[in-house]
Parts: sequence; C-alpha cells; structure tokens
Amino acid sequence: MPTEAEIIEAIRPVQDPELRRSILDLGMLKEVVEADGAVRVMVALTSAGSPFKGELSNRVTEAVEALPGVKVVQVDFTVLSKEELAAIRQRLNGNPAATAGTHQGHGHAEGRAIPFADPSNKTRVLLIASGKGGVGKSSVSTNLAVALAQRGRSVAIVDADVWGFSIPKMLGITNDPTVIDSMLVPPEAYGVRCISMGFFADEDQAVIWRGPMLHKALEQFLTDVFWDDPDYLILDLPPGTGDVSLSISQFLPRAEVFVVTTPQPAAQRVAQRAAAMADKVHLPVRGIIENMAWFTGDDGVRYQIFGSGGGQELADRLGVPLVGQIPLLNDLREGSDEGRPVVATSPDSEASQAFAAIAERIDVELVPTRRYNAGLTMVADS
Repeated sequence: MPTEAEIIEAIRPVQDPELRRSILDLGMLKEVVEADGAVRVMVALTSAGSPFKGELSNRVTEAVEALPGVKVVQVDFTVLSKEELAAIRQRLNGNPAATAGTHQGHGHAEGRAIPFADPSNKTRVLLIASGKGGVGKSSVSTNLAVALAQRGRSVAIVDADVWGFSIPKMLGITNDPTVIDSMLVPPEAYGVRCISMGFFADEDQAVIWRGPMLHKALEQFLTDVFWDDPDYLILDLPPGTGDVSLSISQFLPRAEVFVVTTPQPAAQRVAQRAAAMADKVHLPVRGIIENMAWFTGDDGVRYQIFGSGGGQELADRLGVPLVGQIPLLNDLREGSDEGRPVVATSPDSEASQAFAAIAERIDVELVPTRRYNAGLTMVADS
C-alpha cells in the first residue's frame, strides 16, 4: 500500500482550476488517510459554493488512483478559513494595505503598484480604442482575445467600457469572480480571463460616475484582481477620449493602442481623434483594425456596404499598418449576442480567419521594442 507521503507527492501536481497553483502549495490539502487500499482525501475550497468542486475531485482522484495498491478514493471537502484565505491572497497578490510610490506621473499614490506598469513585466497591454460607438470595438476585442488564446497565449481582458460593458456577455460568462479575502479571481471562457463592471452592476442599471470613481474602479481592476502574469492584457476602452482613457494612460504607460474604425471616411475622421489622444498621452498607436469592411453575398461577390478605404487612409495618415480588415458576417453578430465568439464556434469562417491573421500579426510581426528613461517615459518604440 502507498504511504501517506507517497499519496501526498502524487497529489502535489494537482492544481486548483482557478488559481493554477498546486493545492499543496496553497494549503488546500488538509488530510490524507489510507486503510487497506481505500484512500480518503480532505480538500479545503476557497468557497463553499465553488463551481470547481467536481473538477478538483476528479483531478485528485485520478492522481491517487494511479498509485499501485489503491482500490478506491474518496474526496471530501471543507472550506478554508478567513486566515487561510488571507494568506493565499497575500502570497498571490500582495498586501492590499501596501502603499505604492508614484512614478513621475505614471503611478498612483495609494494602493499597490500596478504590475503592468513595471518595465520588467512581460505582459503586453493592448488598448482597443475607437473614436465613437457602433464600430464593433467590443466584438473585435473579444474575438481578438480568443484568437490570441488559440495561439497558445495566456490572455486576460478588462472591460474598461464602464458604461457600455458587454464583454462577459460576448464571452458567455455567467459566473461572477471568486473573492478570496480582498482579491478577485476573474472567471474564464475560451481561454480568456475577464473582469468587467458587468459583474457588479445589472444590465439595466446606469453607471453614473464622475471621474474619480471611474479612476478608482479601473485601478482596482488592475491591482485587486489575480491576473497571474498573462502574455496579453486587452482593455476594451469606451469610445471617445474621456476620463477612462486618461486614467488608463496614467496606469499603463507601456500600453499599445489599436484603433478600430469602419471603412467610411466620416468614421475614420472620428477615429483619428482617438489616435490623437493616444499621442497626447504618449502611448503608441500600433495599428488600425477596419471592421465591417465588406459583406460577401451568396453570389460570392464582396459588397462594400459602408464604403471603402477609410482604414487604409487612416493608417497611412498615422504612419502605422492596417493590421487587418474584418468582414460583416451574421455569425459574428450572433456569436456576440449569444456568448459564442465566432473565432471559437466557426473557426473556418471569413471573419475568424481575419481575426486569426490579425492575432498572428500582433503576436509575431508587431512585437514592440522599447527603451525607457529613469522616469519610465517611453523614449523609442519600433
């Protein structure tokens, strides 16, 4: 029969599905008892209603059953204490009472430092911006995030459109973030972790906040959430050039901006304002994404319903690439409404192939090289 130590070692690789850490390292394994090939394991959950109880039970059972001599495995559950949850939060996300210094205008005076502002942080921060609403910016953000995840990247998304939050619905996420002490663990769908005002406000509730409240909410999205160092953090910005965009530029001085527009000249003229704001706050515009570029009819002909050339004209004017053009597709619209991103549900569609190409270009061709001076101000970006 396996010893208790052998059983524990077999369980060591088992990770909590949410936190992606060994349940031994997190202090979640509470008891192991073996008698005549029957093994009983006690695991403490982060919450009594954890939706991952079944998955965790299966992982532990499979790990222990692989040991010679084990005939049956029973997994029981309890709940971590407040003190244990605080210890996990401290280990994973630091102390919420810690005070961070201000980096010459790029930091904030209260709360923990934003990890994504650190020049040594590996995460690429992509801001998806638009000059006005109605250009499909959120569906672009959602499908781009999933397309990057399909490339094997670790991806997270912040729904920074505080008034028009829609990302959880587009990803089909229905469960709220898990709260561990004062740390939020974002729910995940299609390989993308997500945080949004939509988790804290009803769909029919108006978020009527002034600048300071928006500023604080966005700060908490970046510091009080366990993002776990993703390869990409995508922010779906609200349209226009208001308080949220200003706050983001302060919080994330290393961010890259991609502007979404539609083909008509009037739209690209408005989109240019979003690019102009990025320049004012010293964030590089890395490229233009043209949405609703054409509609392919049953006859195989491309119909340019909203005109043509606006995306390329804006890219040429700004001296950046037109990263891609996304066609109008009914599956794209339906997928956004139903929480089934088209790149996941219809990978061979024209729109999905466009998103895959955009994700590849961002991931491979448009990798930035940066230099920073002592004040964390960007000196060059190519």
